Amino acid sequence: MPDRLTDQLRRRVRTPRQKLVASVVAAAVVLGLGGYGVARLTTPEDRSCAPGVERPAGSDECVGVNGGGHDFGIAELRDIAAAISKENASLPADAYVTVAVLLPLTSTDSGMRTKVLHELQGAYAYQYRANHESNDETPRIRLVLANTGQGNAHWRTTVDRLVTMTDTADRLRAVSGVATSSTEMREAVTALTGAGIAVVGTTITADDIANGPGAGNRYPGLARVSPTNTDEAKALAHFGRVDAAKAFLVQDTRTGDHYTDTLKAAFAANLKGAPHEPALFTSPADPTAEGTTANTFRQITHLICDTRAETVFFAGRHTQLRQFINALGSRGCVERAFTVLTGDEGSYLGADEKLDRDALKAKLTVRYAALAHPDAWKPAPGRPVPATGGSVVAYSTFVTDIARASKTPVALADGQAIVAYDAMATAVHAIRQATPQGSPYPQLADVVTQWPQVKGSLRVQGASGWICLDNYGNPYNKAVPIVELAQDGTQRFVQIAWPEGRPPALSCLPPKRG
Repeated sequence: MPDRLTDQLRRRVRTPRQKLVASVVAAAVVLGLGGYGVARLTTPEDRSCAPGVERPAGSDECVGVNGGGHDFGIAELRDIAAAISKENASLPADAYVTVAVLLPLTSTDSGMRTKVLHELQGAYAYQYRANHESNDETPRIRLVLANTGQGNAHWRTTVDRLVTMTDTADRLRAVSGVATSSTEMREAVTALTGAGIAVVGTTITADDIANGPGAGNRYPGLARVSPTNTDEAKALAHFGRVDAAKAFLVQDTRTGDHYTDTLKAAFAANLKGAPHEPALFTSPADPTAEGTTANTFRQITHLICDTRAETVFFAGRHTQLRQFINALGSRGCVERAFTVLTGDEGSYLGADEKLDRDALKAKLTVRYAALAHPDAWKPAPGRPVPATGGSVVAYSTFVTDIARASKTPVALADGQAIVAYDAMATAVHAIRQATPQGSPYPQLADVVTQWPQVKGSLRVQGASGWICLDNYGNPYNKAVPIVELAQDGTQRFVQIAWPEGRPPALSCLPPKRG
């Protein structure tokens, strides 16, 4: 009996060593359960939107690359994304190469959203032609959407993704789009061309996002289908025959915007005899924001009335251009007539609901150098089509192709779909020219070497006009449609102007410079 009692007491009274072991075990269990709970609470959030697309940290935008029908949360892009996906799905897995269209697909600016939609429609229209109506030429073309986000803020994420696609089954061989002359896009072009990828800019016009005799080959593999700001300014000067003594320049002081910086330099070069210094305004960091520049423009109209000017050159973005036009509508010297001349940002005005149409009735003419226009290559009474520099047939082919890009007619007055179609045509031309006979597709390094040969009989018959590239990838003497904003806000084609003062010769071979 004592032994039994002793045994029971031994079980109930634990030694210090036993207590320590029990405490350690209990703590381990609690920590284990707690760790499980913490693990469950800290599981990374699924930020994917679609294959190749996700929301970056701190952002709700879907950023990345996709050709499977993802619309990046933008309802207006749903139909065109689905059409591209359907075309991609029809391609044999080993018979295509990929071309990406790099754009700020999730921009909140209404003008940019319209531009993005039209560019995608134009790109798809040529993708379809390349795959179905080009005499079975190869390789086939797969098209993907590449979103750089609002203000191109996430360009690095998307460009990094594109670079990886060159060595995978995607076989990325070119990037088109690159539609804004901004610092972000300059950096994106630098990264893409630095990785050996051919880039075809659609509507970039800044002179410093280009190669050239003075700049060298800063962007190896970059080509453009739109004229530079300098060429736009030269075309405007040839068209308008402006008397510098009766001209006035209004320009943005914000630096870092390559479109505005190079446009004001080009205008200034053509106005060396102007009697007055430029009138200045400073746009917001986001030039699509309204800011307070409308107040500045109200004051500038007073200064313009103090001059003998008849023509006003405007170097700035479309939001500020619209504010300036609205202010001119209520200027103090409304009895005097003025003509405003500006660059291709004027193409946004037709769809700008904030434009005061009544301002255009106050003896005010607004004209801009467009990148393309649907009437430029259509014959009309009293307006013959130039014999060189473009063709009626090429534009008619585009009209047939663009009809496939939407269930409803695509708006063409802003020229965006036309230019994107031509950029895609240029990319496909280079890809197929670089493909060796007997090979299914070209090497990446061979595509970027094609631009110096895109001229003469090897030019691209663009819907916007001939695309004859110089040795630096810039279009030589490209047609520049001069467009006037009519009193009802519609965009009326006036005539084609030429940077060289006349259409190119039939050979379309750039002359030796310097």
